[in-house]
Amino acid sequence: MFKKILIANRGEIACRVIESAKRMGVKTVAIFSDIDRNSKFVSMSDEAYYIGPNPASESYLMEDKILDICKQTGAEAVHPGYGFLSENAGFSEACASNGIKFIGPPAPAIVDMGSKSASKNIMIAAGVPVTPGYHGEDQSIETLKAEALKIGYPVMIKAVLGGGGKGMRICMTEGEFDEMLDGAKREAMKSFKDDRVLIERYLVKPRHVELQVFADEHGNCVYLNERDCSVQRRHQKVLEEAPAPGLSEEMRAKMGIAAVNAAKAVGYEGAGTVEFMLDDNGEDFFFMEMNTRLQVEHPVTEMVTGGDLVDWQLRIAAGHPRPMTQEEVPLIGHAIEARVYAENPENNFLPASGPVAFMDLPEHVSFKNGKIRIDSGIREGDEVSIFYDPMIAKLIVHGHDRGEALRVLDAALKEYRIVGLPTNIEFLRKTAGHQAFVDAELDTGFIEKHYDDLLPQAEPTPNRVLVLAALSRLLEESEVLSSNGSPWTSIAGAGGRFTGEAGRTRTLHFTGDGGAEDLAIDVTYLPTADGDEVRFGTEIDGEFVVVSGRLDGKAKITAVVGKERITATVVRHGDKFSVFCDQGDFKHLHTVALKPLDLGEDTGAKGKSSIITPMPGSVTKVMVKPGDVVGKGEALMIMTAMKMEHIIRAPDDVTIASVPYREGDFVEDGKVLVSFVDDDQNDA
Repeated sequence: MFKKILIANRGEIACRVIESAKRMGVKTVAIFSDIDRNSKFVSMSDEAYYIGPNPASESYLMEDKILDICKQTGAEAVHPGYGFLSENAGFSEACASNGIKFIGPPAPAIVDMGSKSASKNIMIAAGVPVTPGYHGEDQSIETLKAEALKIGYPVMIKAVLGGGGKGMRICMTEGEFDEMLDGAKREAMKSFKDDRVLIERYLVKPRHVELQVFADEHGNCVYLNERDCSVQRRHQKVLEEAPAPGLSEEMRAKMGIAAVNAAKAVGYEGAGTVEFMLDDNGEDFFFMEMNTRLQVEHPVTEMVTGGDLVDWQLRIAAGHPRPMTQEEVPLIGHAIEARVYAENPENNFLPASGPVAFMDLPEHVSFKNGKIRIDSGIREGDEVSIFYDPMIAKLIVHGHDRGEALRVLDAALKEYRIVGLPTNIEFLRKTAGHQAFVDAELDTGFIEKHYDDLLPQAEPTPNRVLVLAALSRLLEESEVLSSNGSPWTSIAGAGGRFTGEAGRTRTLHFTGDGGAEDLAIDVTYLPTADGDEVRFGTEIDGEFVVVSGRLDGKAKITAVVGKERITATVVRHGDKFSVFCDQGDFKHLHTVALKPLDLGEDTGAKGKSSIITPMPGSVTKVMVKPGDVVGKGEALMIMTAMKMEHIIRAPDDVTIASVPYREGDFVEDGKVLVSFVDDDQNDA
């Protein structure tokens, strides 16, 4: 076995490889770009070396630098992960010529499987079923149109090189062929500098079923069951599961044998995935492509086989035979993987970047053989970068059967809480919970077909969310007052926290639904015997309800609202309160924003004599003094409250009577910030 390997990748897959290497006693070397300097995978590795600036072309794709670091550190092998250099035949050859083992297939296999056209020809020769189509060299429009007519519409036009859905068009009729061909060729040239295309029969409701294969250098090859990856968006997988629902033992064996034959046809070694399209009749399947690397979704295979596929990769690369024979490969229960992304489903899934301000994970095991597993390269406080894929984590669940796996997945997604940037968690939950998915009515058009059902819908802010946001705000005020040594007035015994004078009513102002809702809640302070508790009354649906609650750990709140006990996580990030409720029928995440200091009925408008602070805070800057005459809207002072700066402005044309506080003073709730000369005195 290797003593030391270099991981030519980053993020989640780098962490994943390091975990297995550590268990095997293999030392690891990480490489990192500027933004990854303090990343999780860097801290997990035994050694780490700077590789270059943030763009991948200047860092993780720098082959010569990677090989130099291998020589410098004595790394005997390179694990490429997925993406970047993982399917780069030139890099595989460069490793070999430098006496460094590439943990992956031989370069010729990468080349053969990297071309859709060449791979189809190899599969035909090996007796592997392929989609009826044209893969020839004649690229004239006349030939392509004639071949499409032979195949029969609808057809799929695909770029010969590349992947990720680029250079791909679905052509339903002969009349739109020219337009679709032109678009596919133009995109292929832009993405891959090669505009050659192939044409295949288009399966209207296909399932995407792939087989995990492993081959060693001794001529042995096994398949480790299959995965269904039909639920996709823009040809990118969203949910993956193993085994494929409804697949018979006979069909599994038939597809497995075809996958092994495909691997053997190219002299394959290591981990690979043979991808098939399964027709909606459930009987016909066709070779689509082979990914010559470890797949993102490999954990679902690990969950149902009990194996460690990275361990297998290292052993096979070191010359060991396959760890299992085909007869020894188990199939244990059912596993589902959901990819958690930093993206905004409500804005056409626009990728997001920035720091993860808060992260609360469902209880899980760190690696395998538990009900819930999370593979991630992101921790709370880490940044999702614009330079790389915005995947935050892979959430993998296991059950005795598919029904149990779905229940575990729903519970885990509900407990997966991220604040700071938008995520697709609610979208994943809606998708996995959709009745069609539960019923395993799967095909690659699933998301498009049910799109309107799957997007989070804008809803009015539920009363309980507003109450929990108000409770969180008051609890934070209580903490602030306590830390500033404020006296306890009439609510709890000596030494308790100050939360306001019993019987006083105030209005808390928020906005909801992206600022579209103007929300306000009146709270009346009530006595409590517990200094850690906040207690108030408010009106909900015309009924006066008593609310009490306390902090119970990191952002956790235990509350009683009327007769209902509620546990929730309420996180404030900037001016937003993100409310995750553990029970109830409303959406489990709602965000309401704290309004800029809105003094409401306490403003110094005409007929009023002062401005009263509606929350405790500190005076940051004072701009006026007694006797100053100021116009409506002019700044009087800046106050820092609830970790935000608020500019206190004149509510009208006024004359300053007094400013009781100076810069740096702490001001309790309900105190006079600025008083004005009475209107009658001004008129006189």
